[in-house]
Amino acid sequence: MRFLALALMLAASPALADWSETLAEARGQMVYFNAWGGDQRTNDFIAWVGAQTEEQFGVKVTQVKLSDTAEAVARVQAEKAAGQKTGGAVDLIWINGPNFLAMKQAELLHGPFVADLPNARYLDLSEGAPAATDFTLPVEGMEAPWRLAKFVFAHDAARVEPPARMADFPVWAAAHPGRLTHPNPANFMGATFLKQALAELAPDPAALAAPVTDAAYAAQTAPLWAWYDALRPNLWRAGQAFPENESVQAQLLADGEVDIAMFFDPAAPAALIAQGVLPESVRVFTPEGGTIGNVSFVAIPFNAANRAGAEVVANFLLDPATQAHMQDVNVLGSYSVVDPSKLDDAARAAFAALPSAPALPTLEQLGPTLPEPHPSWMTRLTADWAKRYTP
Repeated sequence: MRFLALALMLAASPALADWSETLAEARGQMVYFNAWGGDQRTNDFIAWVGAQTEEQFGVKVTQVKLSDTAEAVARVQAEKAAGQKTGGAVDLIWINGPNFLAMKQAELLHGPFVADLPNARYLDLSEGAPAATDFTLPVEGMEAPWRLAKFVFAHDAARVEPPARMADFPVWAAAHPGRLTHPNPANFMGATFLKQALAELAPDPAALAAPVTDAAYAAQTAPLWAWYDALRPNLWRAGQAFPENESVQAQLLADGEVDIAMFFDPAAPAALIAQGVLPESVRVFTPEGGTIGNVSFVAIPFNAANRAGAEVVANFLLDPATQAHMQDVNVLGSYSVVDPSKLDDAARAAFAALPSAPALPTLEQLGPTLPEPHPSWMTRLTADWAKRYTP
C-alpha cells in the first residue's frame, strides 16, 4: 500500500516525479559527507544515517571527519580555482555561518535545492524563520537544516552554584580560581563563548546583526575585552592554555579539573552521564536572558560528484522519523528542526514518547534563544582574541 500511495503521489505531482528521477540517479552513489568529527555521538548518528539510506535508497555515506569545516571549504575553493566543475571530492558538508557566507559569496554551492526535497514540507521556511536563516543570512534554499543547536553550560551541582549571568563570570572565577576554562576561540565552541558574552555585554546588541565595521566593533566589544581581562587570570592554568574543543573540556569536567563545561547541544550532558563519562550530579544551566542558538545546515558544493545522493541524504535527515530518532537522548539528543504544526498525529506521538533524563532540559528551561551575530563578527572576534592573548 505504501508503494501504491507513493506511485499515486508521483503521478499527481511534477515535483515528486522529478524526485523519483533523483532517487533513480542516486542509487549506487557514495556520498562523501564532510562533517566535524569531534563528537562520537554525531559520528555514530551519521553512520546510522548511512546504513538507513543504503538500505532504503541504495545510497551509501562515508563521513569525512573534519577538525574544522574550513578544511572542506578550502578543498572546494581549490577545485574551482583548478577549473574542476564536476567530480568534486565533497558531496555534502555540515556548514554554518562564516563558512556558508564564504561559499555563497564565491558561488561554490549547488542550489537552490531545498524546495525540491519532499520532506521540506515539514519545515517553516517563511522569511526570517530559523530554518531559513543562517547567522542572520537568508539561506535562499542553498542549504538544508537538520538539527537545532543552542549554547549551554553544564556544571557539577554537587560542587558549585553557577554564575547567573555572563557578567558574573569574572566574580565567580575569582571565587573559584582555576575551575573555569573555555575552548580555544579558534574552535567554534570557544568563539561562541566570546559571542555569548558579547551578546550580553554589548551596549547595542542590535548592532551585531549587521556586518561589522571598525567603529561598531570598537564600540560594541570594549566591554567584552574589559570583562575578559578580568576573567582570564582566574581561568584554568591561569588562562595560558585552553582545551582544543568541547570534548576535551567535557573530559576536564569529568576528571574534576574544572566545574563548568559548555556545549552547543543541550542534550550532550545527559548523554555523557548515561555513558558514564560525566557524574550524575552534572546539570545544564543557561545565563539569565538566554543563550545563542542556531540551526545546523547541510549544503552541497557546486561540483559535487554525487549530487543526487547528497540530496537524498539531506531529504532523509528531514524525515520526521529521522528527526525523532535524532532527538532521542540515547541516540543524539539534538532538538528537531521540523515544525510540529506540520506533523501528523503519528509523528507527534513519536516525539512525545521520547525518553527523558534528570539532566535533560526542556526547551522552556533553556530560556530565550538569542540570534547569532553576523558572521563577520565571529571572524573579527577570534582574530582579535588571538592577537590579544596568544604569544
